[in-house]
Amino acid sequence: MAPVSMPSALTFELLGKCSVTRARAATLHLPHGPVPLPIFMPVATQASLKGLTPDQLEDQGCRLCLNNTYHLRGLKPGQATLDAIGGAHKLQSWPHNILTDSGGFQMVSLLKLAKVTEEGVRFLSPHDGSPMLLTPEHSISLQNSIGSDIIMQLDDVIATTSPDHARMKEAMERSVRWLDRCIQAHKYPERQNLFCIIQGGLDLEMRRECTAEMVARDTPGIAIGGLSGGEEKESYCNVVKTCTELLPEKKPRYVMGVGYPEDLVVSVALGADMFDCVWPTRTARFGNAITARGTVNLRNAMYSEDFGPIEEGCNCTCCRPISEGGLGITRAYVYHVTAKETAGAHLLTMHNVHYQLNLMRLVRDAITEDQYPQFVKGFFSKLYSGDKENYPKWAVDALKGVGVDLWID
Repeated sequence: MAPVSMPSALTFELLGKCSVTRARAATLHLPHGPVPLPIFMPVATQASLKGLTPDQLEDQGCRLCLNNTYHLRGLKPGQATLDAIGGAHKLQSWPHNILTDSGGFQMVSLLKLAKVTEEGVRFLSPHDGSPMLLTPEHSISLQNSIGSDIIMQLDDVIATTSPDHARMKEAMERSVRWLDRCIQAHKYPERQNLFCIIQGGLDLEMRRECTAEMVARDTPGIAIGGLSGGEEKESYCNVVKTCTELLPEKKPRYVMGVGYPEDLVVSVALGADMFDCVWPTRTARFGNAITARGTVNLRNAMYSEDFGPIEEGCNCTCCRPISEGGLGITRAYVYHVTAKETAGAHLLTMHNVHYQLNLMRLVRDAITEDQYPQFVKGFFSKLYSGDKENYPKWAVDALKGVGVDLWID
């Protein structure tokens, strides 16, 4: 099928570019309001973020979150409910933007005996075991019902670590064909933005080929998929850098499934704009607080009498003193409630989401002030307590490839 250009329901406004790295700052104008880039998107799996209410998420400054199509359709609430209420925005009382994934990744990764054919993904229903089929057309229909501002194509996803080169090439080429079917099936391009997904595993030539095909389809935005699946970080960086170098400047670039702070900072330097991951909220449920100096496990007994905030200097609702309108939560309090009470997970989720969103605010400010290399050096220095010997080699090498030498102050 010949490449098909499609309408766009977004505007990409470039605000600034780093003069050294490939980092850029922009505003993404979407149907439910403007979104600053680069951005981290919290994951609200079944129309809710585990541990936060919509109001709390909005108060954190979040203007774009991710919903999961597989869970919304296959588990709760279901397509009929979404159609009846008028989409996910109304269902979850969320006035801002939503991005939905296609559901394909969950089909393949979570379900037993899922089989990918040219028609789509065949799997057994998690409810009654009956055979089901998710096609590109059905995935788009589901996302049209959800009403998300950004929808993702159904792609053929396999592990980047797979040694089967022929299967990897088949998946890449099938993802291109499935994109054409998604474009044809998309009913509301004037109000929902369909993003393509670049595949190709860790083979850079295959990634280049797929990028060229996807760019030719002229979708409103472009995602780099199939990563964060256990590959070496060096390989991850090579793929991101290879793809972003070939992408149009005036379109958003989304690297799927990325959420560790150092990954975000490096990926922005490589030219990426958008990220999502369940890690910040999931790790909160295990008692972990994300801080500028690394992850802190507040279930450790050493914090049982630590009456300092979760993170010194943090301005989140939990850490901010009561005198400044916050909750004044201490590490000791979290320690004592996190083992048996849901309050601990709730508080750490608030803190972790704030940390991620605030990190991206600092990233954007550094880019617009053309100080991103200095920001990156300060970030790694604080994260590793100034011990350069502990800097991860993958990050040092990736940043050196875009003009930032972490060894030089």
